[in-house]
Amino acid sequence: MLVGVSGGSCSGKTTLARAMLDACGDAAALLMFDDYYRDHGHLEPADRARVNFDHPDSLDVDLFCEHLDELRHGNGIAVPSYDFATHTRGTSSHRVEAAKVVLVDGILLLALEQCRKRLDVSVFVDAPADVRLARRIERDVAERGRTPDGVRLQFAETVAPMHDAYVDPSKVHADVVFRHPFEVAGAVTALRGQLGI
Repeated sequence: MLVGVSGGSCSGKTTLARAMLDACGDAAALLMFDDYYRDHGHLEPADRARVNFDHPDSLDVDLFCEHLDELRHGNGIAVPSYDFATHTRGTSSHRVEAAKVVLVDGILLLALEQCRKRLDVSVFVDAPADVRLARRIERDVAERGRTPDGVRLQFAETVAPMHDAYVDPSKVHADVVFRHPFEVAGAVTALRGQLGI
């Protein structure tokens, strides 16, 4: 069973997906759409930072869909390793094995028909822009080597416009929507009940 967990950047979707993973143990696996960003090593570092990473063209959607199909058929996959600090794809990979439930995390999952048609159940996590921006500043400064001003600029130039154009409209395709603020443990219990796990 492929369960998509979508929503805006820093909406809380990854927190929910990881909480589901922890609750389900060996019955679940997690696949991150963020691992499928295209390699930008051919660009100068300053040019890499100007790439619109919130547009569907920034992702290797074909490989991602191939991997979804492999997991559905019970086969493990080698997931690319992406470095968010340098905007490059490394030569290494990590394994994701097939499981009873594969949680699939990504902001554009429901916006792309070739992705959403492969999902059995889809979840959308909705949060207002100010909450998402505050969380993104905290995350990107701590984990991705960014500056607060750089995060704000990227949010204004690409994150917010792409959210409005692609991500937010895609929630109409969700089977379940959780709106901020919500209690993660309660959401996990509700989802497990719906999925029968």
